[in-house]
This record gives sequence, structure tokens and C-alpha cells, in this order.
Amino acid sequence: MSDFLAGYGDGEERRSKIVWRSIGAVVAVLIIAAVVYFTFRGYRHKKRVESFLELLGKQDYQAAYQMWGCTPSKPCRDYSFDRFMEDWGPNSPRSILPTGIKKTKYCGQGVIAILDTKKGDESLLWIDTKDLTIGFAPWPVCNPMYKPVTQ
Repeated sequence: MSDFLAGYGDGEERRSKIVWRSIGAVVAVLIIAAVVYFTFRGYRHKKRVESFLELLGKQDYQAAYQMWGCTPSKPCRDYSFDRFMEDWGPNSPRSILPTGIKKTKYCGQGVIAILDTKKGDESLLWIDTKDLTIGFAPWPVCNPMYKPVTQ
């Protein structure tokens, strides 16, 4: 009879260890996934802005303009190449190239890249998540402190 009761409860203890180890593994995987997600979620957007800045540095303005979704054959209706050159060309206030991305903010269907310049100014760019086109940031739309005036 003592042999019969000697193994009593061993199966339940083993099952309990398996359950707790499984829970621990799932929690560890979720934590790792969250860290990876928040570390790399803006990677494509940042690389796109870095490519844009690199093209400006090489003075390849046509290629930089195409990153805005505009081509010479199909220019943007509200942002012509001449206007682009006024904003980003060698004679523009932004001709002192931004030194890089200071910060990114996630907003709706895109990312706002805040560029830091050598003069200490900031330029805000919008990178659309769908097609990675670049544009000027709709900052008041995405700023949580912004309260539209209603009449």
C-alpha cells in the first residue's frame, strides 16, 4: 500500500511546472516582441528621410522631389518643382542641410520626422506609412496640444 501512495501528486506537480513555464515563455516572447516592435517600427520611415537628406546633399533635387511622390511627367498639383527648389534648393533657407533626425512622432497613418539643422532650426517632415512619400508635416493635426478653434 505504501508503494501505491508514494507517487501520489507527482503528476500534478509536473503539470503545474509545465503550466508556469509555458506562461513564463509566453510572457518573455511578448516582452521581446514589444521591444523589437517599438525599436524598429519607424525604421523604414527614418531610412526614407535619410535617403532624402542624402539626395539633397548630392544636389540630386529631381530624385529628392520624386520622394515626395512627384515626377517631372506628373508633378504634384500643389507643389511644383520650382516651389520644391525654393524650399529645399541651394538658395533656400533650408540649404544648410539638416544634421539628421532629432526625433520622430507617430501620428495616424504616418510618422513626423523632426529634423535638426546646423542653425538650430527644426524642419518637420511627414512620411506616409502606406507608400513612404514625404511631405511637410501637418503638425497642428497631430499635436495633442492643438485645439482647433470652433465658431
